Amino acid sequence: MSDLSTPVARSCLKKVSWRLLPLLFGMYVIAYLDRANASFAKLQMKDALGFDEDVFGLGFGLFFVGYMLLEIPGALFVEHWSARKWFSRILITWGACSMGTALVTTKNEFYTARFLLGLAEAGFFPGVIVYYTHWFPREVRSRAMSAMLIGVPASLGFGAFASAPLLQLDWLGLSGWQWVFIIEGMPAVLLGIAIPFLLTDKPKDAKWLTAEEREWLQRTLEAERQATLATGGAANLRDAIRHPAVWLLALGIFFTNLGGYGVVYWLATAVKGFLGKVDDTEVLLWTGPIFLMGIGGVVLSGWLSTRRSQWKQYCVAAQVASGVFLALSAIPDQPWASRYACLLCVGFFANSWFTPYWSLPSLALTSSAAAASIGFINMFGNIPGYLANHAMGEMKANGFTDSACMLFLAGGFLMGGAFVSFIRVRPRAA
Repeated sequence: MSDLSTPVARSCLKKVSWRLLPLLFGMYVIAYLDRANASFAKLQMKDALGFDEDVFGLGFGLFFVGYMLLEIPGALFVEHWSARKWFSRILITWGACSMGTALVTTKNEFYTARFLLGLAEAGFFPGVIVYYTHWFPREVRSRAMSAMLIGVPASLGFGAFASAPLLQLDWLGLSGWQWVFIIEGMPAVLLGIAIPFLLTDKPKDAKWLTAEEREWLQRTLEAERQATLATGGAANLRDAIRHPAVWLLALGIFFTNLGGYGVVYWLATAVKGFLGKVDDTEVLLWTGPIFLMGIGGVVLSGWLSTRRSQWKQYCVAAQVASGVFLALSAIPDQPWASRYACLLCVGFFANSWFTPYWSLPSLALTSSAAAASIGFINMFGNIPGYLANHAMGEMKANGFTDSACMLFLAGGFLMGGAFVSFIRVRPRAA
């Protein structure tokens, strides 16, 4: 472990954090907003375009098909080419695809738009993971990552509030749902144009660091890479997936995301169903606080699980609590106040599990096995993005109630917690 207490180390990491983390946070907020804003626009699109629920389910899911096809090349481009050029390309193309969704008139055009959005955004998250290894030593990397992961609930919560007034617009012959895609897709294009001037590829290119700080950061990161190679960090996936913990981690994230992605894309629809005949703007004003509760969940679970060295316990507790409160919200004929209180708890706990979860591979596996299996585990985490949305669309189209759909998603959270609970964590020194 490198010494991070020296004045040079503290000065360097402070500059790196203030320079890079706001940009990465902003990109992640925009990314999640542009993949999920269709769930807000859906409140108007359904009647405007005459789409059935299963059309939206398949369309939401096709995003993840495109996303998985080009996920791996993103990490390679950042490692061997240029992070700022790659991120710029991604931002501009996904912003254009998001804005282009405003032009769809048929279900096939909607399917195409969602698939292309997935292709455009593919490689962003893996590329960011690699980019972190170029700038943050291992001891502070997870803390820096958690600062970016707050962008998930932040983007969904603020996106709901931002979309509410946009749905009321009627400019230039375009409906409110079209302005949701146009205005919320525009920041990605603008930031993509600016990224080459704001982001730095490697520490050696950072003129905003002193020569001493650059030399310390490069030396520290290179020492980590050499140590990883010396301890067998290049283990192959075939050996790693023979370990039972890898499959428990993969199945755990698979079922948890089956519930999680369903909540992301169908919560606004469920809230509208529970409230009855209310304005779409009011639906989003009720939905926004549910997502914003997740900010507290990400921060608190990351801090407590690390402080107490109980990553598995906090992960499982959050998964189970998400399922329980989601099931409680589905109880029919209950007052809206009690149902909404349960949904607020869902918003908190549904974002609390993934910070401690991503600490588990290194605790349950050797360093080499963890490194080799991360991509495999993450693949299992993306598949439910298609399956959950397609299943929810089919259920809604076939007359299932919102309560029944919430119970289906609750089962995903509970199953995910069950699989993670069987993982054996290796003893680790404080």
